[in-house]
Order: sequence, then structure tokens, then C-alpha cells
Amino acid sequence: MSSISQVTIDALGLVFSGDPAVWEIIGISFKTTAIALLIAIVPALAIAFALAHLNFPGRRLLVAIFNALLSVPAVVVGLTFYLLLSRQGPFGDLHLLFSQPAMVIGQIALCFPILVAMQHSAFQAVELRAWETARTLGLGRFASFGLIMREAKFGLWGALLAAYGRIIAEVGASMMLGGNILHHTRNIPTAIALETRKGDFAQGIALGFVLLAMAFTLNALLHFFQGKGQQA
Repeated sequence: MSSISQVTIDALGLVFSGDPAVWEIIGISFKTTAIALLIAIVPALAIAFALAHLNFPGRRLLVAIFNALLSVPAVVVGLTFYLLLSRQGPFGDLHLLFSQPAMVIGQIALCFPILVAMQHSAFQAVELRAWETARTLGLGRFASFGLIMREAKFGLWGALLAAYGRIIAEVGASMMLGGNILHHTRNIPTAIALETRKGDFAQGIALGFVLLAMAFTLNALLHFFQGKGQQA
């Protein structure tokens, strides 16, 4: 048996045997990314809807800014918040650097432009007349907003999946803001980078399998619900 095959078997063993070290890292990744998305999703939805269906000064400039922020590298985001949260920075007294809250802050900064830009596109695909019709029929603002969200639901889910994939797999910001501390801030991508440098390929491959499995599962669910929606 080749060394690659043996390492792959060892990696699968780490995942399916419930290895505590591997699953602790997985838990930290899922925890921080879930918190970041939960914090970002509501304001991102509100901003995306406002940019799509409301007219106000500076709207086009804001759209351009959010689209430009999509291309900002994760390491630049990490460096920016590192400087802000370091002892010499304006928020150094909060002592957040090298902690899970710092990682969450960086992940919010990374996923927020994706959520706004993609949800803005999803809302734009829904005709403005749908909002106007709902309001004319006497629906309140929140009920009308819920109607628009149902019409744009597949685009909104796509934005959520894209944002989740962006933050759960990034290394730069997590490494700089979390410090890759064992049992505290070591998540899947930083652990893969560390274990690969150490030559421990089994754990790195095991964590890579988890990322791939999650990506395939989320995309399969999205396609399934899209198919159900088209058949309805």
C-alpha cells in the first residue's frame, strides 16, 4: 500500500473514530463561523434590500463599495483588525486579540460584503412591482419584506452559502486574529496549515475531508430545494 493511501486511511480513521483533537478543531470552526453569520445576516439583509428597492443619495456609491470589498484579501482584513485590536491600537484595551471574538469580528468583515452584494442581486431579480403590489393590498412593511424574501429565497440562500464557504475556509484573518492557539482558536484551515508544515498529513487530510463533505452537503441541499421550488 502506498504512503498516500495509508495517510488517507489514517485520516478517515481520525474522522470516523471521533478523535477528540480533530472534532474540537471542527467545533471551534463551526462555532465561530455560525456566530459571525448570525450577527451579519440581519443587517446585511436590510442593507441589501435598501440598495435594491429604495432610492437615496449615495446608493450607487454604496453598491460600488460593497462590490469592491469582495476582492479584499483575507490577510488584509486580518492585518487591519490586528492593528485595531493590538495593544497599540484604538481598541487594545478590550483585550480581544488572539481570541474567538476577534476571529468572529474578522469573519464578519469578510462575509458581510458577500452577503450584501449577493443578496442585493437576489432582491434586484424580484420586480419592484411585487413590493408595490403587496403594499397596495394592505400588507405591512414586514409582511411585504417577507414576501420579497420568499420570492428571492434561492438567491438569498446562495449568498448565505457563499459567505459561509468564504469564512470557514480562510486562513489569513483567522491566523492573525486568533493566533492558532490549541484548544482555543485553532480552527480547520489554520490546523491544516500547521499540521501540513509539521508533516502530520493525516490530520490535515481529515480536516480537509470535513470541509469537502460540508461543501458538497450544503450545495446538494441548495440544489434539492431549488428543484422542489421549480416543480411547485
